[in-house]
Amino acid sequence: MSRFHELAFTPAVKDLQQQHNSRRQYERMEQTGPSGSTLGVSEQTFLSLRDSFYIASVSETGWPYIQHRGGPKGFVRVLNPGLIGFADLRGNKQYISLGNLQHDARVALFFMDYPNQTRLKILGRVEVHEQDAEAPALIESLRTAEPGAVIERAILIHVEGFDWNCPQHITPRYTIEELQEALAPLQTKLAKLEAENAALRNKLSPQSKPHT
Repeated sequence: MSRFHELAFTPAVKDLQQQHNSRRQYERMEQTGPSGSTLGVSEQTFLSLRDSFYIASVSETGWPYIQHRGGPKGFVRVLNPGLIGFADLRGNKQYISLGNLQHDARVALFFMDYPNQTRLKILGRVEVHEQDAEAPALIESLRTAEPGAVIERAILIHVEGFDWNCPQHITPRYTIEELQEALAPLQTKLAKLEAENAALRNKLSPQSKPHT
């Protein structure tokens, strides 16, 4: 049985699926989805190309909170097929997610590929390393080349389950880097055409007559 669906499909969720005639479909998915908490090659490759993700946690008062995390591509490292981690950088010092994790280590992660309309969902349990014996080595192993980054702690996430979403309703969006890559052939072609036009104009322009 799919571990992600086992965790996400609570009795209340299944009741609603039954009411809205989708329960049979998701029963099949429960049997065919990833059965464990081990990330495969596709998931690991997908994570290595991501430059951001969203993390959801819940406070001790029961309020959910979603935070965005970003960095260079691959800043979230796959330490082993069941464990991912990242260097947590100094931000606005609100520490809402960090405080929530002291109450409940469970998190939900969304990794988005907007151009290809793809989404990987991960459920996991967080392990925070800050000012402990393991922190220095972990921080160094997770450090990126991001200039001026101040790392406060290492955050590890033990994967409990994962699932892919369909592309429906994911609006394609593109980074500047992705746009530049897509437009590069057109820019090269345009520059060539402009050079050819300039050469033709010079060739067709009348020669200046000498003054008498």
